Amino acid sequence: MDRVRTTRPTAPAGRAASRGTGTTGTTRTTGAAGPAGLGVLLALTATVVWSGSFVATRGMADSVPPVQAVFWRWIIAAVAVAPFAARQAWRQRALIRRHLGFTALASLFGVALYNTLVHQAGLTTSASNMGMIMAASPVVMALYARLGGERLGLRRTAGLLLAVLGVLLLVGDGSLSFDFGAGDLWMLAAALSFATYSALLRRKPAELGGLAFLLTTFVLGALMLAPAYAVSLRLQGGFTATPGTAGMLLYVGVMSSAVAFFAWNKAVSLIGAARAGVVYYLQPVCVAGLGLLLLGERTGPAELLCMALILGGVSLGARR
Repeated sequence: MDRVRTTRPTAPAGRAASRGTGTTGTTRTTGAAGPAGLGVLLALTATVVWSGSFVATRGMADSVPPVQAVFWRWIIAAVAVAPFAARQAWRQRALIRRHLGFTALASLFGVALYNTLVHQAGLTTSASNMGMIMAASPVVMALYARLGGERLGLRRTAGLLLAVLGVLLLVGDGSLSFDFGAGDLWMLAAALSFATYSALLRRKPAELGGLAFLLTTFVLGALMLAPAYAVSLRLQGGFTATPGTAGMLLYVGVMSSAVAFFAWNKAVSLIGAARAGVVYYLQPVCVAGLGLLLLGERTGPAELLCMALILGGVSLGARR
């Protein structure tokens, strides 16, 4: 878990890949299935956990100002991951300083900006809409991957397009013509920010440990949010820490931040942002299920058809 290799996205995570021998498809025999399967499983884990965070974010919208919720989210996340990452971060402090510009950029898009936009969207749109619109981010991930020289392949492209169709129909209530509200636009901006973060992960220095990178981005993200947090306290006042809000903050801080971000970062290192992004299309389905269980949101035949398209696209695009 300590090292995240980013040298060759399609190489097996064996010795040949770590040595950077430049081997081609002939070496992808028994070793490729393990890392690929693990990568898909990790991406799925992150997706399911993040689906729950949209419900928690929506639940906090009326009681915790967005910037304050995000600030405490990353404070909690940093505290949660510190026991596992602090030693590695201290050993690699010179590396962290050397790559501080890159790490700060990843913190901006993946920690400070993305999550603030999500919480802002939660003020004026539903949890289901948030999950559905966030499913647009894999499209941008795939475009970034293609611009970076990664070949998507006919099967993955077909899966991507099929999942896009399902998401568009789901958001449009069975139609391809739909209007976006203010919260939906905030979520579109969040989707773009998250896709940019995922693309940046492929450029992460291989020698920088995954846990050290994670802790550093959490701390930098909280520092970036500190001025906005101070302004929010002055203008909006603080919030009352009830058991409900505390529980939701702990969920988004520990599960949706520390656990899910580690799983996602590792998944991207193993299978690439484009393939992990295809798995991310499962998020609308997960959010819809949680919405039914926790919020009483009903799912009709049209939604079920759209979910079938999304699942079909994920299954097609996640295979090699």
